[in-house]
Amino acid sequence: QVQLVESGGGLVQAGGSLRLSCATSARTIQTRGTSIVGWFRQAPGKEREFVATINWNGARTYYADSAKGRFTISRENDKHTVYLQMNSLKPEDTAVYYCAARFAPTHDYYTNIDDYDYWGQGTQVTVSS
Repeated sequence: QVQLVESGGGLVQAGGSLRLSCATSARTIQTRGTSIVGWFRQAPGKEREFVATINWNGARTYYADSAKGRFTISRENDKHTVYLQMNSLKPEDTAVYYCAARFAPTHDYYTNIDDYDYWGQGTQVTVSS
């Protein structure tokens, strides 16, 4: 069973920063190999939307327009963890943030929800004005 565990969410004022983490186990990597990891978010009453994604070795990243210039996705494979550094946060960034993994990828990145196989439980990010 693949488990992804997000952490790092919280309450922050507009203009502030947060760093989200998405961790999996060494056993998952041993049994399933490395993966493409994506971050998505879902605000109340809205559909889940793509935020950022990173390929297996961190060489390729891709961002939604709303995240470009403010968010940075990175990974430390030796720690089996992917990060989302979020700077200059805005109230409209308020949402539950989810990480997702796609194993055995055939592309460098994926932006569609349906392209991901496993999801974390989500972490709440609230940005106050």
